[in-house]
Amino acid sequence: MFTRSIVAGAVATLAIAGAVSVAASPPSEEVATGVTVTAAGVEDDGVDCPVTLPGSLTSDSRLPDPFTKINGSRLTAKSEWRCRRAEIKRLAERYVYGEKPPKPSSVTGTVSSGNITVNVSQGGRSASFSAGVQLPSGSGPFPAVVVIGGFGADTATIRAAGAAVISYDPLAVGREGTPRNNKQGAFYTLYGSASSTGLLAAWAWGVSRIIDVIEQSGGSVLRADATGVTGCSRYGKGAFAAGAFDQRIALTMPIESGSAGAPIFRGLPGESGSQPLSSAYGEQPWLGDAFGSFTSNPATLPVDTHEVVGMIAPRGLFIMENPHVDWLGARSGSVAALGGAEVYKALGAGGNISYWSDVQDGTHCASRSEWRTPLQQSIQRFLLGTGSAPAVFRISSRKAGNLAEWRTWQTPTLSDGPTDPPPADPPPADPPPADGCTATASVNQWTGGFVATVRVTAGAAAVNGWTVTATLPSGATIVNSWEATRSAGTGTVAFTNVGHNGAIAAGQSVEFGFQGTGTGTGMTPGCAAG
Repeated sequence: MFTRSIVAGAVATLAIAGAVSVAASPPSEEVATGVTVTAAGVEDDGVDCPVTLPGSLTSDSRLPDPFTKINGSRLTAKSEWRCRRAEIKRLAERYVYGEKPPKPSSVTGTVSSGNITVNVSQGGRSASFSAGVQLPSGSGPFPAVVVIGGFGADTATIRAAGAAVISYDPLAVGREGTPRNNKQGAFYTLYGSASSTGLLAAWAWGVSRIIDVIEQSGGSVLRADATGVTGCSRYGKGAFAAGAFDQRIALTMPIESGSAGAPIFRGLPGESGSQPLSSAYGEQPWLGDAFGSFTSNPATLPVDTHEVVGMIAPRGLFIMENPHVDWLGARSGSVAALGGAEVYKALGAGGNISYWSDVQDGTHCASRSEWRTPLQQSIQRFLLGTGSAPAVFRISSRKAGNLAEWRTWQTPTLSDGPTDPPPADPPPADPPPADGCTATASVNQWTGGFVATVRVTAGAAAVNGWTVTATLPSGATIVNSWEATRSAGTGTVAFTNVGHNGAIAAGQSVEFGFQGTGTGTGMTPGCAAG
């Protein structure tokens, strides 16, 4: 059907010349080493990695280097990617999506040939939701693809390839049409309607809870080790986030995800006709509340979506885009795929990522014949463990991005062994007080505005409720806050915990934040428990 070539060469050609309709397959040694099917057995294998967020942010119009750690050192071994991924995950949560909490204290449910029920409890709060199941022909247990939102996915091909379809209504978990300070759905029942976490992370959390229930079900109907996720348009945004934040997902397939999905944030303001970041942030609370500070200056973001693509590596990824609808930002999407493919290549899994925007039909979320074969190949390889991955880049000439314009970094050759001497541990934090609580603030300042992140730490005894008091610099005004209730917008402001983050175990911390105009530097917050 198309000429096959090594992915490294294909990516380089596309990046330099904006070439189109290029197919790529991994080097033969990648196939031989069996890296093509790789899903982790846990939701987050980097949970033990220490991550210290940067104290301040700097503006850079080029894409951040996915291979440079927060401390400035560069990766030298593949084994370092686990904790580098943990850094990218934390940056993405803090500045883009909001936090995706881990598995709640209680997750129960049932799996049948027609339905999945999910019951969750955390901190005295409970919620439930369900999803439909359609099995393929044959005998189970079956792999399954979670279809978010119910449209745009080629469910007939998914089932014909041998996978079940799980029909997941994300609006039961995170409802659209709600204000940011009063979000609704199962996720916000547990974590509070004022949670700063956006809908995309909430929807991804719902996919993870479905996988929890499948894992607990005994595997008579569905396989817990072979789950994919897909969705189109806003639900493509959700599929992209779900695959990035849960390493148990073996195959991620976002379709026409647009702004707040795969396309790089830095590219969208300059891509004619694409949905502006302010629109994507304001249309629905898809993105985390903190992202509001970056809608007009994405160059200040310490992370971009090519690194979110990298979070999925080395697992299966098939990105499908539509170059005929300018609003979808497919040029910026191709740059994200090309940049993320560099991570796949460095990990020796270049054949595990595919991208296809070279389609004839311009209808949004149509079921396209061009995608049918690579979709089937992806399911068979990453969920059934048979055949070969499509390993193809087909970029439309209508929306061809050029990675060379967006990066100053080069892809390292990573060794297979352990890294050379590990970087020094971060300096120890100041010891907590004997009792009560302390508060520290970090400020991201730009011309005319700032975002402050405040960390509240309990002392030697647990804290049940807290109030942080800070005096704003003259002329500063708070325009938005999250994870705390504030008493005022100027002058001396008292921030009080919201319902779900008032209880802090001894020595542990929680964070809240606020956005303001003017200057935020120089604040010295104080904390009182109770």
